Amino acid sequence: MLTEHDLTALAITLRLAAVTTVILLLVGTPVAWWLARSRWRFKFLVESIVALPLVLPPTVLGFYLLIALGPRGPIGGLMEALGGQPLAFTFTGLVIGSVIYSMPFVIQPLQDAFAAVGRRPMEVAATLRASPLDRFFSIAVPLARPGFLTATVLGFAHTLGEFGVVLMIGGNIPGSTKVISIAIYDHVESLEYIQAHWISGTLLLLSFVLLMAVYGFNRRFRVVRP
Repeated sequence: MLTEHDLTALAITLRLAAVTTVILLLVGTPVAWWLARSRWRFKFLVESIVALPLVLPPTVLGFYLLIALGPRGPIGGLMEALGGQPLAFTFTGLVIGSVIYSMPFVIQPLQDAFAAVGRRPMEVAATLRASPLDRFFSIAVPLARPGFLTATVLGFAHTLGEFGVVLMIGGNIPGSTKVISIAIYDHVESLEYIQAHWISGTLLLLSFVLLMAVYGFNRRFRVVRP
């Protein structure tokens, strides 16, 4: 069975995944829309930055975030000068690291979904004097609905399993920054394989249910779409 410490780590992980996903949807949607519509010749530079966490080792990203958010870093030092505390080894620091690390898993599905919408529906709406915001929220967002679902589930599920980044930027503070992946590592290191099995099995089941929901929804959407 899951212990009280495991449940606390699971609650922190779910909270971290939820906050990260919401932030990524709010920030990533306009970025994905711009990437799908822009014809700027240097757009590939922005796409490379978005995709960088896919190929960058998590410990490398976590190390640089630790430097930046620590008391001697530019962001952590600024926070301290303003009377706050450095963001390293805090939940806020975990959120910043997770947002950056999970960024491609949200922006790229949204970009593909917006690109699939095409320009024709938007041009027709423009001829009917629909404002740009009306066109976006009334046409682009509903047509890109599968992309939003995929981005939400991938962003959430990817944050659940983070290890290297959260360990570097958050450490292993029970009740504060200790997430479920670190709890599994602690149990394995202590040869507590039964506890590791319980947590790993819970995450495995949760991830499978999330992916099943995505594939089931997308299949239904393809069937009903004319």
